[in-house]
Amino acid sequence: MTPTRPMSPRGIVLFSFGVAIALYLAYLLRAELVVIYVSALFAVVLMPLVRGVMKLHIGRWHPGRGIAVLIIVLLTAGSLGLFFSFGLRPAFKDLREFIRELPQRGPQFFARMQQLPILHSLDLDSLQEKVQDFTANLASYALRFASNGAAIAVRIITGIVLTVYFILEGDEAYAWFLSLFPIERRLRLDQTLARASARMGRWLLGQGTLMLILGVLSTVVFALLHVRYAYALGVIMGLFNIVPVAGALVSVSVVVLVAALDSWSRVAGVLIFYFAYLQIENTWLTPRIMRTQVDLAGLTILIALLIGSSLAGIIGAMVAVPTAVLVAVLLNEYAVHEEGIIEEPHPVNVTPPIELP
Repeated sequence: MTPTRPMSPRGIVLFSFGVAIALYLAYLLRAELVVIYVSALFAVVLMPLVRGVMKLHIGRWHPGRGIAVLIIVLLTAGSLGLFFSFGLRPAFKDLREFIRELPQRGPQFFARMQQLPILHSLDLDSLQEKVQDFTANLASYALRFASNGAAIAVRIITGIVLTVYFILEGDEAYAWFLSLFPIERRLRLDQTLARASARMGRWLLGQGTLMLILGVLSTVVFALLHVRYAYALGVIMGLFNIVPVAGALVSVSVVVLVAALDSWSRVAGVLIFYFAYLQIENTWLTPRIMRTQVDLAGLTILIALLIGSSLAGIIGAMVAVPTAVLVAVLLNEYAVHEEGIIEEPHPVNVTPPIELP
């Protein structure tokens, strides 16, 4: 192995200057880089599903990668369209009526809240005044929400388009990425990233299992409690569970608000179910399913969720676990194992036998 020539002082200065510029540009473009990273990560995670669709055969014909991606996109868009058309139509209709009747039904709602002993210490009159001010300024709030929602929608659509492009042209991008490394290191890095990709693909299967369990159980419980829009709310609970912990909290808050329109006993039933399921998921389902699929300890998953949510909010929480899988594989390969040591079989003793006279 030829020794590397030490870098000159001028080279060190230029290299440090280039690193500083790169970090500054990364800081300026952090939002765009997050979208690119999340899109590439989801492309890696979805590749096993794409390969599964490509294995389908109709006679001698089987779909290529582009057709497989198109089938997945059409099925996803069709499912969401049916859900919004049939599952959420009654909710949207009642929501419009509720907003129209809010000035008359608001005092009745606060009168019911005053019957709860735990809320006697609260100043409900001031809260009622704030609600009335909110309804008076509802148009300005709606306009602000629409503008923020439009920006979020544009970012989501951009991420979806980038994910599709990464799936279709990911091989070329991956080959270019490997070309940045020395030839003697490419094979090891390729094998390491292949192992990480396989484990990240299994994460989608584990997360999908958790989403299905929560969605089915929520639908059954909400139907037994006679909560409005039980089937739609069950689907929302399952879909939002793709964001661990935070997604379920947001969806159960929506369910509590819907149940509060009818009776407090239904609110209590929803909360009892959610906290019971939360204990089962955190202590038994998540550790068993995630450890089986991605081979990460429960503490590692929780730490990854905390770091991801603090760095990038909901998107960071969504990609926290597959990112932790990638980091764990890289650390295990390059930090735990010594680099450059290749295990070879022990040499066989080929000493010729001693010839007797």
